[in-house]
Amino acid sequence: MKIVTDCAADLSAQECKELGVVEAPLFIQFPEGEINATDITPDEFYDRLEAMRPAIPTTAQPSAGIFQSLYEKLAETKEQVLSIHISSGLSGTLNSAITGAAQLKEKMVSTVDSMTLSGGQRFQVLAAVKAAKAGWNLDTIKERLDAIRAKTEVIYTLETLEYLARGGRIGRVQALAGSLLNIKPVIRVDRNDGKYTTVGKGRTVKKNVAMMVDHLSEMYGNVPLWATVLHGRFEQGAEMMSSSLQERLNIAKLEVTRISPVLGVHTGPGIVGAAILPMSLIEDLL
Repeated sequence: MKIVTDCAADLSAQECKELGVVEAPLFIQFPEGEINATDITPDEFYDRLEAMRPAIPTTAQPSAGIFQSLYEKLAETKEQVLSIHISSGLSGTLNSAITGAAQLKEKMVSTVDSMTLSGGQRFQVLAAVKAAKAGWNLDTIKERLDAIRAKTEVIYTLETLEYLARGGRIGRVQALAGSLLNIKPVIRVDRNDGKYTTVGKGRTVKKNVAMMVDHLSEMYGNVPLWATVLHGRFEQGAEMMSSSLQERLNIAKLEVTRISPVLGVHTGPGIVGAAILPMSLIEDLL
């Protein structure tokens, strides 16, 4: 079985190669031209993003034709394809994948709406890869992905609302008011519709880290957890988040990753958060 995803899953090029994951492109559109988001490192991207101020690049999903070509190439292997993508509540990527798969003569592609992104999507991809290698059938893998999706939490905060405002994701008046009051949102991905929802607002990243950890503590209690700390270019925030998680929660596995530049377009470098999963849903596959 071949596993396909997109770069919103925050898998490194090395991980994709080692795991045999096929990554569909997401695009960043700069004024001078469009690039595949995997062709630029996070640091190169943030340097370029900050140099563009007050302008901002835009993002674009892969076309159905790109997915069709990708799936046709994989069809030559005669293996099933499981294609796991960024939440349909945040991107049209899944719809492109479904349309592209429908063009194939053989119905060998099964698509999955991760209903999340970043570290949450990554958990599902990693589980699918490990399960496929262990010989699980498609239905059993999809059942496990459903269970993982239902228990995963992705939550983050931002140093500034500037990039959300510049990208049109929130009103400029709201962003200006937030900036003047130094108010920073805490945002999570709702599992029911795969869209963003606000958990709360604080005046400092430190307070918001505490708010996020409080939220996660109420949700998971003392259950052993896999925590993936996420950031753009904010190592101090990532260290703060990591320490707070380890102090308050039962962290069985901790890693720190950089979010994909295609996600960083709308957050800027000062994003920090975490994706959390109970170990019981994946430890049998590790």
